[in-house]
Amino acid sequence: MTRMPSPTTGRLLSFKLERWHRRSIYATGILLLVSGAAWLVLRYFLRPVTEFGESVNPLEPWAMKLHGAAAMASLFFVGSLLHLHVRRALRAGRNALTGWAMIVTLSFLTLTGYGLYYVAGESDRPVWSLLHWSVGFVVAVLFVLHVIVGRRSVRG
Repeated sequence: MTRMPSPTTGRLLSFKLERWHRRSIYATGILLLVSGAAWLVLRYFLRPVTEFGESVNPLEPWAMKLHGAAAMASLFFVGSLLHLHVRRALRAGRNALTGWAMIVTLSFLTLTGYGLYYVAGESDRPVWSLLHWSVGFVVAVLFVLHVIVGRRSVRG
């Protein structure tokens, strides 16, 4: 387990997550990315055309249901990071730039996801959706960067 002394107390702090925790976060993140991307493809590229015009792909609602379930699970796992991982890293000043970027973008995704479900009307839904899925792809890249920077700071 990775440990380093706290600058304020001198006690050893651990930032590395337990295997089950790390795998749960990775799994829900991948599920969110895949289900969100699947919804986008189904919504914008694979809509069947009938004699009455374009219709909803039958898999589109299932992709959204899976995305919503993964979002709830990820809220649980991200929330579980706050006490040990985030608090200790902030106190030690470790990986702060990408860490804060993760906090801000995940908060934004939570708010826009809530907004899409409860706030957005038909006229402004496309704007909410574009903001949500574009930041969703950014947070996937940011997450990988956060892990890489964090692992390099342990070695160097």
